Amino acid sequence: MTLPDMHAAEPIPDAARAEIDRLLQSGDLFRYTAASDAPVALLEAEFAQLMGSKYALAVSSCSAALFLSLKALDLPRGARVLIPGFTFAAVPSSVVHADCVPLLCEVDETYRIDLDDFAAKLPQADAVIISHMRGHTSDMDAILGLCGAEGVPVIEDAAHSLGTLWRGQKIGTIGKVGCFSFQSYKMVNAGEGGILITDDADLVARAIIMSGAYEHNWKKHPVLLETFSRHQNKLPLYNLRLNNLSAALIRPQLDALPQRVRDGRRNHDYVAAQLNQSPFIDVPAPLDGEERAPDSIQFNLVGLDDATVAAFARTADTAGVKVQVFGQSADNARAFWNWQFIEDLPELPQTRAMLMRACDVRLPVRLSMSELDAVSEVLLGAIAQVTATPHPAVA
Repeated sequence: MTLPDMHAAEPIPDAARAEIDRLLQSGDLFRYTAASDAPVALLEAEFAQLMGSKYALAVSSCSAALFLSLKALDLPRGARVLIPGFTFAAVPSSVVHADCVPLLCEVDETYRIDLDDFAAKLPQADAVIISHMRGHTSDMDAILGLCGAEGVPVIEDAAHSLGTLWRGQKIGTIGKVGCFSFQSYKMVNAGEGGILITDDADLVARAIIMSGAYEHNWKKHPVLLETFSRHQNKLPLYNLRLNNLSAALIRPQLDALPQRVRDGRRNHDYVAAQLNQSPFIDVPAPLDGEERAPDSIQFNLVGLDDATVAAFARTADTAGVKVQVFGQSADNARAFWNWQFIEDLPELPQTRAMLMRACDVRLPVRLSMSELDAVSEVLLGAIAQVTATPHPAVA
């Protein structure tokens, strides 16, 4: 079996090339130069339609989308924003950047929010960011019920979850705002970029102006002009716009999203079934009602000490499959104890214990079945070697 290069990028669709060439010839890369139909504006309209949302705003990153969402909520300085203890450092960073304070809650061994800890801390929160980390969706019915009762707005960090469904509803459309990423290791690749979606006209108007729609450039967005005009010259401009070249890279990839979601789910579930043959590996199952769109796989190592966990990662890496153990990878940006820019950083013992055993492996949707077998073979072989147990069979 031949191992694939799981960190190699995929080619951008040919359909993007003509538009990219046109833009390069014209030099028309700024989203507000054209009177209408700029690539960024077309992307926003297409993405909103894809998601079934009224409004979309394309920006420079998902971090920018999260930041603008918080600013557009008009939270007071020092507002507390409840986030999961397992997410990427960009999430608490966006909270700090928005002059708010991150409030961390525990995450369980399935990588999802611990609802008891969430409920206990929610009364202290002015807003919530739900990170569907690595595409793992927490119980959104319970979360929306709790937040609705407290009157706390919910922002969805769906950077890893484009194409995921919760009880038939698209992730990113459940909270007040949904934020997505177009960074290279996502379902849609523009190198960098992000987008937010919402049905709230006033919120998106505020976000549009603050994203850098200075003077009257907001007139090129499909929101009622009186909604914009009340905010004219009253909001700071952060200049977090997406450019036309990035939009030209993104737009042709949207049509391929449904197939990529199906392929990603097939790949994940196929490898998960093989890895779960080992008594030392547990791949958490989806929640009832969750339909995932994965391009990676996460699993927990069971009953092993720190040294054996580290040995497993080294052995797999030597054999050609990079395994990241979140809590054992030096300076990992997903380990909460490395977010030392947070004042009074709390200890989260349950989340820490999970991160010390949780493994992350890239699993691109383009992989063939034989390549998936090769990946499983390496991982099962590594766990057999470090535990001195028989090697489970690979299909």
